[in-house]
Amino acid sequence: MTRFFKALAALVFSGATLVSVVQAQPLPQPPEIAAKSWLVMDVSAGQILASKDIDSPVEPASLTKLMTAYLVFDALRTKKVTLAQTLPVSERAWKMPGSRMFIDPKMQVPVEDLIKGMIVQSGNDATMALAEGVGGTIERFVQLMNDQAKALGMKNTSYRNAEGLTEAGHTTTARDLSILSVRLMHDFPEYVHYYSIKKYHYPGTPASNDTNRNLLLHRDPTVDGLKTGHTNAAGYCLVATAKRDFPNMSGRRLLSVVLGASSESARANESQKLLNWGYTAYEGIKLFDAGQAVANPKVWKGKASELKLGRTEPIIVAVPAGTAAQVKTEIARPEPLVAPFKQGQAVATLKIKRGEEPLLEVPLVALEGVEEAGFVGRAWDAMRLWIK
Repeated sequence: MTRFFKALAALVFSGATLVSVVQAQPLPQPPEIAAKSWLVMDVSAGQILASKDIDSPVEPASLTKLMTAYLVFDALRTKKVTLAQTLPVSERAWKMPGSRMFIDPKMQVPVEDLIKGMIVQSGNDATMALAEGVGGTIERFVQLMNDQAKALGMKNTSYRNAEGLTEAGHTTTARDLSILSVRLMHDFPEYVHYYSIKKYHYPGTPASNDTNRNLLLHRDPTVDGLKTGHTNAAGYCLVATAKRDFPNMSGRRLLSVVLGASSESARANESQKLLNWGYTAYEGIKLFDAGQAVANPKVWKGKASELKLGRTEPIIVAVPAGTAAQVKTEIARPEPLVAPFKQGQAVATLKIKRGEEPLLEVPLVALEGVEEAGFVGRAWDAMRLWIK
């Protein structure tokens, strides 16, 4: 499943043609977006619907904290730290410039409060305290960030710090941010609710910086994250995600990445335009349910005669609104299929097209294992294969 989400988060498709007897229909044109680079992605389908300069290097500013959070959530998952555990505030954390939650070295702050301070208040001091608490040192933590970026397939990202202040070589891309954001939501669903908190401040600290800077959280009830960022070099940035219900598919999630906008309001407005356009210009079509057999091809030399192929999650595709009837599928697989097969083993590929235009390729796995047959069964099938 992890490989599936990693591959899907990086897909981009462009141009479309229908079957030969139908005049080519162009893809929906996105709105004009005032930003250096941007994209809008259908997370449910794993498709980037529209984009601009998504592989151009940019400064991530506080979007860096998405990776910091990923490592903190992983430390919680592996019980390296707990939400209730308190962490010290070092002099280095206390003196961090930029946005802060205003903690000081006299405090011992629970991990959960540091997470809220990092996400809601975008506190660089909270981020430093978490990085030191999880990594031991900030230098070690930054190395973990770069290792994790490589593991997630973020090919054009290089971290130099945990909070996102301008530093030579500290860069990423819109595509890499989409990969990270999708994996953050997919890998740690139990923690992403922190990104929807609208206000927070830690007791004993000023409440002047207690409002989440993601303006869409206050405007659009379907928006539930993720993170803002701003430096003079990066401009105003926002990774936003929303989840809306539709008659043909409930819980359809989109993600927008807007980098280098001119103001706080501009990044929110441009992100809202992308999300609204994605929901209206494209529709999500569920082709197969989770665990549903997409195909049942014959198996040779096995205790079962068929192999159930499918996915452990629904197979969904995003297509221009009104073109669902043009979706076609075909399966590419080796022939013959010779047992044994383990449950979850990748066996085939489902190719999804709109007319003759490729949209998506999804790996199909064995939904059930098939053990190797006994000697007689294997010998009989070997003879039949030879004759065939």
